[in-house]
Amino acid sequence: MHTLFKTVLILMLLAAIFSLGQALFFMMTDREGSNGKRTAWALTRRIGFSLGVFVLVIIGILTGLLKPHGLGG
Repeated sequence: MHTLFKTVLILMLLAAIFSLGQALFFMMTDREGSNGKRTAWALTRRIGFSLGVFVLVIIGILTGLLKPHGLGG
């Protein structure tokens, strides 16, 4: 269970990074007439993935699947 949870967490992090790269690519290549819709959509997906990662980390800590270290002395 720990391995599956951590794998999903890493995949979501990679998806967020990929989506950020997509937004950069779209921002550099799209013409002015498209109004940046693809860039906005890629950034919206990145925010969704980042929020998902945040929620998964909180769930992981609360359930004991993730153990933070170095906090609180």
